[in-house]
Amino acid sequence: MLFMVIEKFRNQDAVAVYRRARERGRQIPEGAEFVDSWVSADLGRCFQLMRCDDPALLQRWIAAWADLVEFEVVPVTPGRETSAALQDLL
Repeated sequence: MLFMVIEKFRNQDAVAVYRRARERGRQIPEGAEFVDSWVSADLGRCFQLMRCDDPALLQRWIAAWADLVEFEVVPVTPGRETSAALQDLL
């Protein structure tokens, strides 16, 4: 499954987040995969696309960052797959 993870940096402190990532890595458990990320222009949020079959692995990853980041996790499907699934209704 794919998940769009929206991270809101606590206190708008992107520096603390990047510092920890440099020191400890992403801390992603085995079985979860980082796909790509984008950061908002104001450095307040990060949007990460993650692939994972077990949402509990994402929960473990989130717990490692919860002191610095607020998380919203949204299961997503690529648009082309959604389009194909809805083709008979269009």
